[in-house]
Amino acid sequence: MTEATSSLSASRIGGSETRSISKLDIGLKRRYAAERRFRTYGLVAVTIAICFLVALFGSIVAKGYTAFQQTRISMIVNFDANIIAPDGDRSPAAIMAGNAFRFDDLIAASLQSTLELDPNDEDALYDGLDLLSKGSAPMLRTMIAKDPSLIGTKRNVDFYATGDVDSFVKGSIRADIPESQRLVKDRHIAIIQKLEKEGALRLAFNTGLFTNGASTRPELAGVGVALVGSLYMMLVVLVLSLPLGVAGSIYLEEFAPKNRWTDLIEVNINNLAAVPSIVYGLLGLAVFINFAHLPRSASLVGGLVLTLTTLPTIIIATRAALKAVPPSIREAGLGVGASKMQTVFHHVLPLAMPGVLTGTIIGLAHALGETAPLLMIGMKAFIVEYPTTPFDPATALPTQIYMWATEPERAFTERTSAAIIVLLAFLLAMNSLAIILRRAFERRW
Repeated sequence: MTEATSSLSASRIGGSETRSISKLDIGLKRRYAAERRFRTYGLVAVTIAICFLVALFGSIVAKGYTAFQQTRISMIVNFDANIIAPDGDRSPAAIMAGNAFRFDDLIAASLQSTLELDPNDEDALYDGLDLLSKGSAPMLRTMIAKDPSLIGTKRNVDFYATGDVDSFVKGSIRADIPESQRLVKDRHIAIIQKLEKEGALRLAFNTGLFTNGASTRPELAGVGVALVGSLYMMLVVLVLSLPLGVAGSIYLEEFAPKNRWTDLIEVNINNLAAVPSIVYGLLGLAVFINFAHLPRSASLVGGLVLTLTTLPTIIIATRAALKAVPPSIREAGLGVGASKMQTVFHHVLPLAMPGVLTGTIIGLAHALGETAPLLMIGMKAFIVEYPTTPFDPATALPTQIYMWATEPERAFTERTSAAIIVLLAFLLAMNSLAIILRRAFERRW
């Protein structure tokens, strides 16, 4: 009887162990299945994000890459001295001050010679002139004023075609649609085809996109002034935000006492990082322009406003980098007799430098793309001349993109996308610089 009872008990124990192991196996299978599902969800999320990113960049590049080429019309220009300087004064001042219509006569004579037009056929001449940018005569006058030795010679000159002609040559305006719906008429197309056949019309690299300033004519519009304005603003932001942000971070993290006031400051810094940027624009308008009377639309004011937006980011990143330094580094420095300041600046800060530089460059890259605060301080002005100092009126790449996006002309669409490509290239370069500096200063302990 005892042996039977023992056998029964053993079988029950064995059965319970088997059931426990089975339940354990089922639990493991469920956890592994949940892990596989989570990995699948993550992979799907990453794939969707990459697809959206590729679609976004693909759309921008597809619309903007054509702006890096511009339609040019090459003609032999006879720089007739009797037309340019009839009174014999060839000084740059006299060339710029004289009657501007005389340069239109030079262009008309060159076009007649290139197209072999009948001198009495004014309609054909006007149709040919319609293909040239309205800025051709000012460009020719500036060229002669810079080099008066051209007077009396014959030179090949590349003129800009109009934005509509440029769009037609690039395929944005098709010839197979009704003429009433086209900005380029049939008579213009015939002249374009003749110029292409003679090799006088071609696509060339658009250097004006990087050297010209604002213009109402899309073929003459460029981001040169905006690039210089953005450069001045980034210099102001770097000079102000880096020392202020790093000094404030070091004090709060290493020297400030831990009490309710420092806690309040930390909370406010974190809150400032989430404040909409347009609020900083309103603050800059009230303080820097209305109160301090700094020049409106100046790169200096833009840099000051962007410094306010960048400081919280730099402070948060710098404090995180200082916290990442092991406490043993501080204890070792203090243990060998170094002061608190010597320990921080000789040991802690160099080890935190990769994080500090990374946070600074990311903050600058974020500031480079800000638009709303710059609009509030008037940096959407129509600026043609290059700023020579941060006090001169200027614009920036984001505001230039905004202004071009609101233009009705078709040719400004590709200019807008091209400016976005330039801005993205700057951001990519700055982020790459952050990675390079991080690896260069990185130390392992």
